[in-house]
Amino acid sequence: MRRLGLGPAVRQDRPASELVHDEANVRVVAFHLLPGQEIPPHRSDSTVLVQVVAGSGTFTGDGSELELSAGDSAVFAPGELHAIRAPAVPLRFVAIITPRPGG
Repeated sequence: MRRLGLGPAVRQDRPASELVHDEANVRVVAFHLLPGQEIPPHRSDSTVLVQVVAGSGTFTGDGSELELSAGDSAVFAPGELHAIRAPAVPLRFVAIITPRPGG
């Protein structure tokens, strides 16, 4: 067992991300978005589970939009177009991506 990092430091110019774990079958990435920052729509060939650690944000998937807060989670199916934004308060979340992209 090993302790994972706390995630990225704040960036004023764009959403911050940090790879906190990477192995053959899973990748874990921590994100920190300031109010007004967003991760634009994109797709992944993998399942992406997101877990909000602090704050709140808007998580958009194919045909739906959810407001998630600390403790909430959601999952995006492989190939699903998704985007994330922090409209009003800072947002910290972890994305668990499986299988690992390119793996």
